[in-house]
Amino acid sequence: MPRYARSERAALADLFQTLGPDAPTLNEGWSTRDLAAHLVLRERRPDAAGGIILPPLRGHAERVRRRLAAQPWTRLVDQVRRPPLWSPVSNPLTDELANTMEFFIHHEDVRRPGTGWQPRDLPAGLQRALWRRAGALARLALRRFPATVLVQAPGHGELSVGRGGEPVRLVGAPGELVLFLSGRQRAARVQVDGPAAVSDRLRAARLGL
Repeated sequence: MPRYARSERAALADLFQTLGPDAPTLNEGWSTRDLAAHLVLRERRPDAAGGIILPPLRGHAERVRRRLAAQPWTRLVDQVRRPPLWSPVSNPLTDELANTMEFFIHHEDVRRPGTGWQPRDLPAGLQRALWRRAGALARLALRRFPATVLVQAPGHGELSVGRGGEPVRLVGAPGELVLFLSGRQRAARVQVDGPAAVSDRLRAARLGL
């Protein structure tokens, strides 16, 4: 069985090591060091990981993340590369479900902030896995969007989300759709078809979790 979470993790760790701690990412205000510390917190600090999503806990999570980021770079990258077996999100039972999309997105966060990058030729199995996750992400990210958004991945499927109203089509490969729906619209290679005002609003919307 392919282990896409594992391969994306390894590729990201290799890229971290190549680029160093101060390279830019798609995450506004974050360097590669900041992003690596986020990943370590998510897997190794369950006492603080809730702050990634829950606003009341964000202050504690950010303090922990900053302490993790202060570690030597090689050690921080090694912690990304080798997650603990006890982690709720990266043990052998949960790794593929919890981390395939997570590490694909963050791998692209490091690949795409500059110029000259191209989308990778992803394995068909990884594209299928990302499409399965794109549906849930679309329903969550666009649940309040004031239009009918038809999300289409040619060769994989389509779904309709949004609150209803003027129709707009969002078309792309599963990986590109995942990036768009997670808030990385400017770096995602997708096609948006519909009324200009609605399309522009979709491209500028605050998406993601």
